[in-house]
Amino acid sequence: THKARHLTRRFSGEAWTVSRTRTAFTDYFESKREHSFVKSSPVVPLSDPTLLFANAGMNQFKPIFLGQVEPGTSLEGLTRATNSQKCIRAGGKHNDLEDVGLDTYHHTFFEMMGSWSFGDYFKAEAIQWATELMCDVYGLDKERLYATYFEGGDGLEPDLEAKQLWLDAGFAPERVLPGNKADNFWEMGDSGPCGPCTELHYDCIGGRDAAPLVNMDDASVIEIWNLVFIQFNRDGRTGELSSLPAKHVDTGLGLERLVAILNEKPSNYDTDAFQFLFDATHQLLPEGSAPYQGKLGDEDVGLRDTAYRAVADHIRCLCFAIADGAVVSNEGRGYVLRRILRRAVRYGVQTLGAQPGFFSKLAPALAASPYGDAYPELRNELDRVVSVLQEEEATFEKTLERGLRYLDEELAKSDGTLSGEAAFFLYDSLGFPVDLTELVAREKGYGVDVNGFEKEMQTQVERSRADRQAKAAAALGSATIELGAAETAALLASGVSQTTQSAVADAVKDDAVSGSGVVQALFIVDESGALQRVEARDLSDGPVGVVLDESPFYAEAGGQKNDVGVIEVDGVSLEVRDVQAYAGYVLHTCVATEGSIRVS
Repeated sequence: THKARHLTRRFSGEAWTVSRTRTAFTDYFESKREHSFVKSSPVVPLSDPTLLFANAGMNQFKPIFLGQVEPGTSLEGLTRATNSQKCIRAGGKHNDLEDVGLDTYHHTFFEMMGSWSFGDYFKAEAIQWATELMCDVYGLDKERLYATYFEGGDGLEPDLEAKQLWLDAGFAPERVLPGNKADNFWEMGDSGPCGPCTELHYDCIGGRDAAPLVNMDDASVIEIWNLVFIQFNRDGRTGELSSLPAKHVDTGLGLERLVAILNEKPSNYDTDAFQFLFDATHQLLPEGSAPYQGKLGDEDVGLRDTAYRAVADHIRCLCFAIADGAVVSNEGRGYVLRRILRRAVRYGVQTLGAQPGFFSKLAPALAASPYGDAYPELRNELDRVVSVLQEEEATFEKTLERGLRYLDEELAKSDGTLSGEAAFFLYDSLGFPVDLTELVAREKGYGVDVNGFEKEMQTQVERSRADRQAKAAAALGSATIELGAAETAALLASGVSQTTQSAVADAVKDDAVSGSGVVQALFIVDESGALQRVEARDLSDGPVGVVLDESPFYAEAGGQKNDVGVIEVDGVSLEVRDVQAYAGYVLHTCVATEGSIRVS
């Protein structure tokens, strides 16, 4: 059963700190609106191959929205929930990295306070309670709030019900505004749950008509709360919408933005979410270095305050990600984290004058702050976090100076644009992510030939793929079957469970050498070279990739070769030549001279 904790807080006279603001939100929904508190999921969604990072509070509730809740899990029977979700938006569709440090409100890591209804209440209650929480609990002036609603489009009707509910809540007609699909139709990604949404925006100045500034990237009129009415699911392959089994409400309120508003600060960075990190950074700089002063644009001479903001944001992002199990690497989310870390190190060393190795020394400050109280993993995993950061810093510092010198030389020779070839050399040989190269070049008044860089990248990818295929063909007799993100996402969406692998023991002699499993999916490479998922395969036609629900085979990883052996299905013996793991699915590439195999 899910019961509210019925907590009560007395807030009069207290400052609106991050901790107080977060607690006021969850207390309201728990004690007054009978929501269950469900703690934040890890920011690294290891069980969801469609996401690099958790980028919204609803991610962990996808099975409810899709009608795929497994009996006996914590989601079964859940009808109302609330929490503050750890989120990262860097890489993929939701990517704020390039803006971080340059303005007052973009972050790679942030908290999204949320409330949810799963087939329970809908628009009327959601809008009524949002108004009550904003105006009565947090004390915001309703005259400075603006609500938007979906104006319709792509064959969908306008959400006039939401418009009327805001009017009924006491909003003046001139402060209830239509919004287009880009702003008022919410989608988690290229696939998954979605629906029309209504947003609350706050005018930080007041005493004016700010309607023309809503959703215009004006720093004085900020979106703070998004209420999504989830009715549809988008098919990632066809783009088509289908109705969900039940209607749901998913709301997300940016914690850092709200704290800034409640304290009448012009920037999220001027609150207790970041100030202690600025102090910790300043203490690591040479004596006489200027502290953080909150300057922006042309006033930020030498981009020192931009650097302060980027470093503070990035240490939060990396500490939370690594504490939740992320690995820094050259692929996927691991490479996104490496890009973030190298961006921070470059800002700290080159712009602020910090000594190499400074970045990892900020992790203890975050763990010792109130964030460590709210998220104990920051303290429990501190040693590992520091170790990973130290290693990554040391690796990049070996090439940072050389890379910056090479970049200066190439820019001096250019006509105002760094060549794609030079950008690729920085990336491939000196470890400079292309966005970091663009950042440094832009600060010096130059551009980068990104198209040329991408052509160089594509050439390398094709060369690498050809090398892999040649090696695989020699080893497997042309059996080269690999799964991509689209295939693993489709497996997950179709209800195929990830492969349970038998434990690998400390001693090889104790490893599992046999087992049983069910054939869940089959893949082949057709005559055109395209990967196909099939229900059956005549083995005389060539190799087949087999996904089992359980497997004793060790998949290639960490430099250790995969197991080989035999899979027997209905009296047919398949020789297992290659075993690889993709987002939790173990693919066994098999060959046989006769017989057939089909999905169980």
